[in-house]
Amino acid sequence: MTTYQKSADAISALTKEQYRVTQESGTERAGSGEHLNNTSPGIYVDIVSGEPLFASSDKYESGCGWPSFTKPIESKNVQEIKDKSHGMVRTEVRSDSGDSHLGHVFNDGPTNKGGLRYCINSASLRFIPIDEMVNNGFGEYVAQVESRSK
Repeated sequence: MTTYQKSADAISALTKEQYRVTQESGTERAGSGEHLNNTSPGIYVDIVSGEPLFASSDKYESGCGWPSFTKPIESKNVQEIKDKSHGMVRTEVRSDSGDSHLGHVFNDGPTNKGGLRYCINSASLRFIPIDEMVNNGFGEYVAQVESRSK
């Protein structure tokens, strides 16, 4: 079983934007994220800890300007925390082991998929294409990604 954790090396490798988003709970500009229009099959992992977060098969175009997912690939890898910042009450999403700020979850997602919209900053994610998943230690998720993308 793989252990995922936040490390000083991982933090020092972040770009300024990745650091601002993941470590300072920032938000990237809408429509600017590198993963927004990615439609390739694979999984998205925490840029800091590498823990698996979202499958491409649960990604959809919500029109909000950030990558949107209907659910996490492993619910234990994301923490949902009440966020009262900026004069709003929202639910923040953070990675469990990396403690990275990922984005927020809202109740306006596709009803046929559970009704949730995980609105996630690209700067908090690293994409692992399906053909690289086994070599990167994510082989257990290949069938899940393949079955959902059909």
